[in-house]
Amino acid sequence: MKMNRLYRFTPSTALLACVLGCANAQSGLPPVETKAPNSDYKPAFAGQTRIGGVKTNTSFKADKLAEQLKSPWAIVPMPDGKLLVTLKGGSMEVRNADGSLAKAITGFPAVEARGQGGLLDVALDPEFSKNKIIYWTYAEKYADGNLTSLAKGTLDEAKGTIENPTVIFRATPALKSSLHFGSRIAFGKDGYLYFSTGERSNLDGRVQAPKLDAGLGKIFRVTKEGKPAPGNPFENTKGAMPEIWAYGFRNPQGLAFDPTTNELWEAEFGPRGGDEVNLVKRGKNYGWPEITYGIEYSGEKVGQGIQQKEGLEQPVYYWDPVISPSGMCFYEGDAIPEWKGNLFIAGLSSTQLTRLVIKDNKVVGEERLLEDKKERIRDLAYFNQALYVVTDSGNLYRISRQ
Repeated sequence: MKMNRLYRFTPSTALLACVLGCANAQSGLPPVETKAPNSDYKPAFAGQTRIGGVKTNTSFKADKLAEQLKSPWAIVPMPDGKLLVTLKGGSMEVRNADGSLAKAITGFPAVEARGQGGLLDVALDPEFSKNKIIYWTYAEKYADGNLTSLAKGTLDEAKGTIENPTVIFRATPALKSSLHFGSRIAFGKDGYLYFSTGERSNLDGRVQAPKLDAGLGKIFRVTKEGKPAPGNPFENTKGAMPEIWAYGFRNPQGLAFDPTTNELWEAEFGPRGGDEVNLVKRGKNYGWPEITYGIEYSGEKVGQGIQQKEGLEQPVYYWDPVISPSGMCFYEGDAIPEWKGNLFIAGLSSTQLTRLVIKDNKVVGEERLLEDKKERIRDLAYFNQALYVVTDSGNLYRISRQ
């Protein structure tokens, strides 16, 4: 299955490709967003929203590798070239590189598979080739509600099971909600595990996003056993959860390390407007619900209706209207040279893949891809010169050079 071609790319060197990509970012193309915003809020700095558009010059294609997957939520490449896919209902699948099913994986703890809950993200241990350990997040029934839990276990692909599944961290308190579990996982080069939690959408959870004694609306940094990682910012703060790395998030479903700079990037849902991309820094407060570029679904202001406040971090970029950002990754290859180092974000309500060109930690260009598919794009991953994408309608695509 092929995408519509944009421009044919013929230069002979990657350097020229980079020059062309940078030129596009500064070419004066109009922003890709043409719809009216939900509010009259103004950005804090130029280029924080509706940056000029860019277009990919290299011809590429989107091949459908598989279909009818049952509510896939995350996709992770394995060292042998296979793909590990989570299914919200409570299982995983190992897929061959061509998309065919290699093995169904069961044996996971029971999940709260309703609303936005279920079996969610998955990450491989950095030593996976040797120990076969994986980590996953899921919505777990707990106390009189539910919460986001982080678990680990050993993948026995031959048997199609998870051995010794163990919950290593729970983002308390439990609430009665089927929304905003957040739930992305990323390993840092420091060997520690970073993962995100949402604030559960209701008002009881919202107010806890900026609180250091609650596990909602946070990014955590923990050891492989789920313990606070050494050097966390609040390890010596009385009453604070020592696992917290950063806080003040709404519903962060995108989390990825820049492979070049090793900086951590995050994407999250706003309400009506105000979807964000943030550069996550140690111990910083990212503002929800005190500042936001979105409004309530009712049309009212969120809180005091302010967008900037001293001591609260600004997003690097935001969208209004929303794109509903889910999984994201950086393109690390050179098969499509102008994509190298770009950030790609899965879009749900926008039914598109967003490409952001970033320079000096600022967005300098935006492109929208896969719009012709008209599918809610849930997650994506980079592997071996290609992007692998799963959609809510159960399709698996590989995006590669034509």
